Amino acid sequence: MPSPLTTPEQDTFLAKFLKQESAGGILLVIAAVLAMILANSPLKSIYDLLIDTPVEVKVGTLQIAKPLLLWVNDGLMALFFLLVGLELKREYLEGELSSLSSIVMPGLGAIGGMVVPAAIYLWFNQGDSVAQQGWALPAATDIAFALGVLSLLGSRVPLSLKIFLTSLAIFDDIGAILIIAMFYTSKVSMTALLVTGGCLLVLAILNRRGILDKSLYLFVGLVMWVSLLKSGVHATLAGVLLAMFIPMRSRQDPKISPLQSLEHDLHAAVAFVILPIFAFCNAGIDFGGVGTEQLLHGVTLGTAAGLFFGKQIGIMFFCWLGVALKWSRLPQGVNWTALYGTAALCGIGFTMSLFIGSLAFEEAGDSLIVDERLGIVIGSLASGLVGFLVLRKCLKDPVAEASA
Repeated sequence: MPSPLTTPEQDTFLAKFLKQESAGGILLVIAAVLAMILANSPLKSIYDLLIDTPVEVKVGTLQIAKPLLLWVNDGLMALFFLLVGLELKREYLEGELSSLSSIVMPGLGAIGGMVVPAAIYLWFNQGDSVAQQGWALPAATDIAFALGVLSLLGSRVPLSLKIFLTSLAIFDDIGAILIIAMFYTSKVSMTALLVTGGCLLVLAILNRRGILDKSLYLFVGLVMWVSLLKSGVHATLAGVLLAMFIPMRSRQDPKISPLQSLEHDLHAAVAFVILPIFAFCNAGIDFGGVGTEQLLHGVTLGTAAGLFFGKQIGIMFFCWLGVALKWSRLPQGVNWTALYGTAALCGIGFTMSLFIGSLAFEEAGDSLIVDERLGIVIGSLASGLVGFLVLRKCLKDPVAEASA
C-alpha cells in the first residue's frame, strides 16, 4: 500500500505544511530576538511587567489566577500540544508512522537523540540536585526551526530527507510528552484527576458514537484542561489527550475528516501566533549579568553540549546501528553526510527546550544561579549553523546541475 505522502494530493499538503512551518520558524526567530533586545534595553522593566501581568478568571468558587507568562505556557501551549497530538494520530493511522519499515530509522534516531543528550547533561551536572532537574532540556527538537533552516536550501533537499526529519521530530515529540507526563508534574489532586477521567469517558462516548461536531470535543477538552491545571499534572497534556479522541474519518463519508479539518484550522494559529508569542515571553534573556560563572555553569554547558554534540552523536550512532543490524536503511537519495547534517539540525531545541526548562526550574527559584535559556540559545544556534553548512555542501542543486 503506497504511503499517502507519495500521492500528488499529499505532496501538495506536505509542501504547504513545510512552507508554513518554515515561515513560522522565521517568526520564532524574530520574536525571540525582539524579546532579547527588550530584555537588554531600557525597556526591560516594561517587558518584565508585561509577562508578569496578573490575569484572573473566576467562575463562582472556581478561580484561575496566573501571570501572563504562565497563561501562555499552560494555556496557549495546550493548543500547540493539541496540534502535535492530531499530527501524531494522523501519521499513525494513515501516514508515515503507519508502516513499520518507514519508522524504524527515525524512531532509532529519536531514541538516540534523547538518551545521549540527557546523559551528557547529567554528566555536566553531577552532584547538583537542582541542576539535574533539567536533564530533559537538550532532549527535544524544535521542528519549526529545523524545517525552517532546511527550507533555506530549497530544491537541494530531497523529499525523503524532509520526511525523515519530520518523522524523527514526531517521535521526539512523543518522547517529550511522556517526559512531561512522568517527570514534570507537581502534587496530584485526586478530585481533579477524577474530573479528568470523567472528561475522557465523555470523549470516548462521543468518539464511539461517531459524533463529528468539533465544538463538542473542544468544550469537553476545555473542562479537561481546567481539571488537569488543578490536578497538578501539567495542563498542556490535555491537548494531546483530546487529540486522541477526535475522529479521523466520518463513518458515513470517509472524505470527511474532523481531525484533518481541526489540524488545518490550528496550523496557522500555532505557527504564526502561539509559538511566536511563546518565544517572545520566554526568550527574554538578560545578558547583563552573564559572566564566566554563568557560561561555565553545568546547566549552560550541559544544555549546549547536549544539544550540539549529544543530538549528533545519539542520532548518528543509533541510525548506524540500525543499518548495521539490517533493521533499517538510509532514506532514498540520502547519504551519511546528509544524514549527519540533518542530525545536527535536530540540535535546534528552542521551543520545546524552553518549555521543559520552564517546568524543570519553576520551583527552583533563585537557587539556580544561571539562566538555562543561555545554553539553549548557544546549542541551538551552533546546531543550526553546522547543519545548514553541512547540508549546503553535500546536497547538490538540481537547477545548477541541469544548466551545467
